[in-house]
Amino acid sequence: MVELLPSLLRDVQRTYARDPTAGRLVVEAYRVTAALLVKLDEADLAWLAVDRAMSAATGNRVLVACAAVQLGQVLRSSARARSVLLAAAYRIAPPDVDAGCPQELSLCGALLVQAALVAARCGDEHTTGDLLDEAAEMAARVGDGHDHHRTAFGPTAVELARCAAAVERDDGSAAIARHRQAVRRDGWRLLPVEHRASHLIDVSRAYLQADDPGSAARVLLDAEILAPYEVRRRPIGRDVLAQVARDPKAPAMIGELALSLGLV
Repeated sequence: MVELLPSLLRDVQRTYARDPTAGRLVVEAYRVTAALLVKLDEADLAWLAVDRAMSAATGNRVLVACAAVQLGQVLRSSARARSVLLAAAYRIAPPDVDAGCPQELSLCGALLVQAALVAARCGDEHTTGDLLDEAAEMAARVGDGHDHHRTAFGPTAVELARCAAAVERDDGSAAIARHRQAVRRDGWRLLPVEHRASHLIDVSRAYLQADDPGSAARVLLDAEILAPYEVRRRPIGRDVLAQVARDPKAPAMIGELALSLGLV
């Protein structure tokens, strides 16, 4: 992806210069760019990519909402992001949830999830719960197994967000309990592979919080099998791997993986 992105962005910009109606292509290209840069922990570049996506989306509420999903990922550590995300969410929200189309509900719900995770990182447990409850209501109407506007939004995704929120508040036991329930859902297997692997990294953190390095290693190895680069290349994956490997009770296999990556 890193090798392909420069030519992709050049091509879509040229297309957009010839055809101003091709704004959707620009938004999608910069969404992909921002998502990748977030994974690589390049926050400044990711913000620039999101800004380009938002500019290309101007005037189209659906495209603005699409770009805002990545904005939430980039600004998750900023309390100010919550108001931006909520504004985008309620702009796309249907007047009647029961009558909303799955595409609109998916975008709105995904933005509510991002806003909830911002609240969780800021320590606002009450707002986190309220936003996830609202997202869950929309998710129930969308169902699992869809990926409208590349959101992967559905009931299972909301449950994984509840798990991530518990990790943020350092409640490993609650996160583990939610994880065990979520992976029993049929929707778990329908989520994109990278989504599942990223979640397992969160769960590994939860097991460390619960002082269970053996289980932390097990789910981290599961994540590595699902999507190796989520563990091997993403800074968050490498950080968790290093933490697990340093524990004297961790299995030898996790130590060997960390050693091969130069983490210990």
